[in-house]
Amino acid sequence: QVQLVESGGGLVQAGDALRLSCQVSGRTVSRFVMGWFRQAPGKEREFVAAISRTGFSTYYADSVKGRFTISRDNAKNTVYLHMNSLTPEDTAVYYCAPDRLSGRALTDEHSRSENYDPWGQGTQVTVSS
Repeated sequence: QVQLVESGGGLVQAGDALRLSCQVSGRTVSRFVMGWFRQAPGKEREFVAAISRTGFSTYYADSVKGRFTISRDNAKNTVYLHMNSLTPEDTAVYYCAPDRLSGRALTDEHSRSENYDPWGQGTQVTVSS
């Protein structure tokens, strides 16, 4: 059974940094593109970042480009999201998931939440102003 556990969220001030982790069990993460998404109250789940199977390619939402960095450690079956210069607009529950596109090269298809499954329980990030 596949299980994803996100961690590392918390309450921080604007301008601070956080590192989120996504530990995957029951599936070899190196076979999949991995994505991070977030969902704020009353809003739809939105794409944040994706990383190719090897980690050599990454893809970011415009809203986080230059501030967030996605990385992975396939030996640890773990994916990370390094978040810098956080703003209140980054407040959301953050989720990770493996893609359903057979791990193929990153395209804009990887920005769509319907192309990922399953999902973890998420980790809350709250940024105060």
